Amino acid sequence: MHIDEYSAERLVALLPHPAHDANKYTRGKLVFVGGAAQYPGAAALAIGAAQRMGAGYVEAYCDPSAVSVVRSTRLSAVVRPWNELSWPDHPSSAKHPWACLMGSGMDATDALQKAQVLEALAACTEPLVLDGGALGSLACEAGCARAAARADRGESLVLTPHGGEAARLAAAAGIQPPDADAGFEDRAAFACELACAWGATVLLKGPVSFIVSPRNPDRAIIMRCGTPALAKAGTGDVLAGMVGALSAQGMGATEACVLGATLHAQAARCAEKRWGDIAMIAEDVLACLGEATLIL
Repeated sequence: MHIDEYSAERLVALLPHPAHDANKYTRGKLVFVGGAAQYPGAAALAIGAAQRMGAGYVEAYCDPSAVSVVRSTRLSAVVRPWNELSWPDHPSSAKHPWACLMGSGMDATDALQKAQVLEALAACTEPLVLDGGALGSLACEAGCARAAARADRGESLVLTPHGGEAARLAAAAGIQPPDADAGFEDRAAFACELACAWGATVLLKGPVSFIVSPRNPDRAIIMRCGTPALAKAGTGDVLAGMVGALSAQGMGATEACVLGATLHAQAARCAEKRWGDIAMIAEDVLACLGEATLIL
């Protein structure tokens, strides 16, 4: 197994600067599904991050009781209740690229929400990013079968688990996770196993993160510029929104994960300088995303 690392020059070249004739549709549409009744803030963070990361249009579907909260915090997003969700009837194209992010603020123990995740694996034909509660819903026998069918169809799937979520995905796939004190090589190998088992690009989050594509499972990309200040609720939702936005703009899964994770870490470092490693919160990371794109 080979562990690779992107150079600053390579990352800068990936930044999705808009074309001179761009409009909100050519810049990419992200369909977001999340925000259960008890977690509207997670949805707001993910949507805001997607907008800051360049998505031209964000269409969000949340629990009906969370819609007004999310609308009031994300004025430029279109926010609707879950029962109005309908998948775009056109394939992604240069004029209308799109992708879906699902899971921020979802409850994996809720049967309806779990059914939504399993349906998305079959119904969403374009890049699908799963985070948070969607990962818990995926970690079951039905989820394994749907992910395998999706991989057979050649449809992109991205998983963004932290350690606990990765352990649940591993258990569902019959994989042994590494020990808590495992080194880089063991964690990289674990990410490779997850990518192969789920037929998905895996962003295994941590102070040091690893990205692995199922198309090249012997190669793990390392992102080592994280900070323990990111150990706050909501920061993962910000990262998910960033990866979803880059996917919606037509970026490949591996590059979207590497660039998203790096900018997320850089934004956290900017926020840490302003508010300190104790006081920094997820909203501060979101506020610093623009600065991160300028100093990459």
